[in-house]
Amino acid sequence: MIKYKDFENVEMHVGKIIEVTNFKEVRKPSYKLKIDFGEEIGIKKSSAQVTRYTKEELMGKAVIAVTNFEPKQIANFMSEVLVLGLDAKSGGIMLLQPDIRDFKLGSRVY
Repeated sequence: MIKYKDFENVEMHVGKIIEVTNFKEVRKPSYKLKIDFGEEIGIKKSSAQVTRYTKEELMGKAVIAVTNFEPKQIANFMSEVLVLGLDAKSGGIMLLQPDIRDFKLGSRVY
């Protein structure tokens, strides 16, 4: 169990995927993502095992990510944010996304 104060320290924000490339240097199929979180946070990179989506499906998609973890080295790539998803019944990881389009890039998720 964690205390609520611990949860308050986790910053989650909404961003938009602006670039997707194959991440060939890792064992598990993954993509390298560039995500725009707006002016305050800027553009951040992430590695994500969300290959149930095509690169074209991911482009422009809104995502929710933890933005204040320490960067993590994955193979030759520095992942700056953790994109959030869940295990789909049909297999693979589905992205957590806002169900509305009325948001500002970088909006905090509570």
